[in-house]
Amino acid sequence: MTAELVRGQNHPLSQARLEIRVSAGVPMVAAATLGDEQGKIHGVEWVAHPGAPTLPGLEVSRQAAADHRLAVDLDAMPEAVHRVSVLLALPTGVGGPTSFGAVPTPFVAVTGLDGAEVASYTVTGLAAESAVVALELYRRQGAWKVRAIGQGYAGGLAALFTDQGLPQAQQLAGGINEAVAQGVARSIPAPPPRADGDRSRQAPAPAHGPDQGGGPAQQGAATPQPTSPYGPGQPTPPNSPYGGQAPGMPGGPVQPPYQGGADPTDPTQPSAPTAGGPINYSHPGRQNAAPPPPPPTAPPAQPGQPAQPVAGDATGWSMDERLYNQVWGMFEDLARSTAAYRSAVDFADSRMEKELDQVLSDPRSRIGGQGDAAREAAQAKHTQLVSQARATLDRDLAHLVAESDVVEPALPAAYARWDNPVWHGYRVPMEIPMALRLGDLHLPESEGLRIPMLIRLPLERGLWIDSGRGASLDGSFTDSHDLRRLAMETAVAHAARLLAVYPADEFTVHVIDPAGSGAQALASLVQTGVLAAPPAMGAAGVADVLARLTQRVDLVQMALRAGAPDSLPPDFDTSQQLLIVNDFPHGFDDRAVNQLRYLADEGPAVGVHLMMVADREEASGYGPLLDPLWRALMRLTPVPDDHLADPWVGHAWTYEPPVVPPGSQVLHQVLTQVAAARAKYR
Repeated sequence: MTAELVRGQNHPLSQARLEIRVSAGVPMVAAATLGDEQGKIHGVEWVAHPGAPTLPGLEVSRQAAADHRLAVDLDAMPEAVHRVSVLLALPTGVGGPTSFGAVPTPFVAVTGLDGAEVASYTVTGLAAESAVVALELYRRQGAWKVRAIGQGYAGGLAALFTDQGLPQAQQLAGGINEAVAQGVARSIPAPPPRADGDRSRQAPAPAHGPDQGGGPAQQGAATPQPTSPYGPGQPTPPNSPYGGQAPGMPGGPVQPPYQGGADPTDPTQPSAPTAGGPINYSHPGRQNAAPPPPPPTAPPAQPGQPAQPVAGDATGWSMDERLYNQVWGMFEDLARSTAAYRSAVDFADSRMEKELDQVLSDPRSRIGGQGDAAREAAQAKHTQLVSQARATLDRDLAHLVAESDVVEPALPAAYARWDNPVWHGYRVPMEIPMALRLGDLHLPESEGLRIPMLIRLPLERGLWIDSGRGASLDGSFTDSHDLRRLAMETAVAHAARLLAVYPADEFTVHVIDPAGSGAQALASLVQTGVLAAPPAMGAAGVADVLARLTQRVDLVQMALRAGAPDSLPPDFDTSQQLLIVNDFPHGFDDRAVNQLRYLADEGPAVGVHLMMVADREEASGYGPLLDPLWRALMRLTPVPDDHLADPWVGHAWTYEPPVVPPGSQVLHQVLTQVAAARAKYR
């Protein structure tokens, strides 16, 4: 499962040999720097760039290109190296764009040697900058992680190197730009536009230029070269990440760049024949194509019969991504089919009204059987049009229901209902999933079809579980006590799912329950020991929890703004944080209310999320002060309610919260496993 990082977020690396793939719309320079524990570069020999593309454990492209692949071997990194920063820069002096604001947003992915993505980051928010530190691989307590940086520099590579403490920043930046300018005529052009417009689901084309090789073409019969992990058919240079060294570190000199002549590793150059036939320079384990199509797991449809639905029948690199795309494809299909049906019914209604108006506008048709006949004809035409539209909708619904029946049992735990058998084989995951199920969605025309409501992780907005009486679809819940109990149980189910789908040490839950009214619903979280601390009670408990989380947001924001995320304390908990607030605004003073608003606005960007269980009417005394708070949160309800609007087709979707089957122990069993896994990390 790929971790889609946001700025400042990190992700553990379980593999030592990696590729860093860069995809952009225009040629740009890819480089990398090696830094010590403080991130300082000790000299130009600690920088890999087109003029000196290899260092111990590191190899970069030799030219400006629209796509790059950087090879990294973390086991080959010298002991003094604690950071590997991946740099992107627009080449200067070649007549191209001079700022990232004028080019497509770069996309960077960390992959294994088999092409499977480990983490990815879309470098957004750049404008006048011409150089950027995109990613950073860093070593902490013997383990390597990747962090999304996105720090741009309007002064280009010179300003970037100066910020990293390199004395020869100006000279090195000039040398890199000169080396790139000399070979810009042979740099890799931008790839053609992709059909789906989503490069995060496509493998970038190999960034191999005509001069990305090891030396001049040899005379006579060609001899197969050892392949480098950098790209298909690339001879392993003396100082590649899998052998050799660089100046300034133990080992020999850096291999000079290729100076000219036909490159034997260039796929555009013909290979010299050998006794065994032509040489195949393609790497057998590398994927350079678009995401693989869905596997043909269903028998072909008979002529005249619709195709049988298949779970995972969508594009994607993994089954989880295919299922995610398939679920949202079902959502879009249902939305379009229902919109078409409603539009047809509206047309039939307007046509009948127009025909009746024409009949009634003629006084002669009001007397005798002529008017009755016209009215009957208009009614019959209306019925015919509506019946045709309904038949088309029923056909589409039948296909979607059949697809849902196949997809629902195949969903992973993060996407599955609580009654899905997948929970019986639950194990604490090692990676963050792509998305999370918050409940189900359906429309009045399709009562029997439920579409999973999936949202991407990490959460970009907090959640508000509305415990007010207005949360009931039909107004049948008039007992406010029962509604509050259901709201708290819904919040616990959401929190349990979040704990279950995150790795054991990467998600922490805090609870504020000032009056203790949620003790019964919180029992499963408290008894299994998955909470960071017992639920905070009273005004003092509220103030303490809010102060700690507010301070956390401040610290992370200051570290990111200063470009020094590693300056956080060594014992700083880097996991995602969730705060569940029950019975708001009881126990909250004005300071606490302001802190809550601050967490809702600023928290998600630095991994602090809010889940409110509250009735807006009870907080009406604050007036418009809390309007930004409610707007910042995604409103969910503990009972079915049609409050989720779809602006594209004008639907109001009915939301149904996740429900744990009555008498089921699945929630307790899952939380027990989470608690046991977390105990191993303490």
